[in-house]
Amino acid sequence: MSTSKTYVAVYLGSGNTGSGMAAWNAMPEAERRAKEQQGLAAWGAWVEKHKDVLVEMGGPLGKTKRVGPNGIADISNQITGYTVVRAESHEAAAKLFENHPHFTIFPGDAVEIMPVLPIPGQ
Repeated sequence: MSTSKTYVAVYLGSGNTGSGMAAWNAMPEAERRAKEQQGLAAWGAWVEKHKDVLVEMGGPLGKTKRVGPNGIADISNQITGYTVVRAESHEAAAKLFENHPHFTIFPGDAVEIMPVLPIPGQ
């Protein structure tokens, strides 16, 4: 993947421990399903609006395994999904995610955007 003007956005959520998720889970099932449908439609509209800058739609992420010097361990973190976009600047990439359904409709906490950097020496 070319790194020029490429940014990775990671969707963050506090999982079942966050107040947003607690409120989401406390909704009556019919209301939660309606909100979910509203969120999916809004997300689809976001994708359609930004389809020209989407490098990789990405998607939701599951449980995490960490591999390190001490072996493999099951861990949890706040990363719930990712998307890869192209933009003229870091600021422009961030602006793509203002008012995103991840946190305006769904109980997500935030979206963090990072530039993809070239591998040193290449």
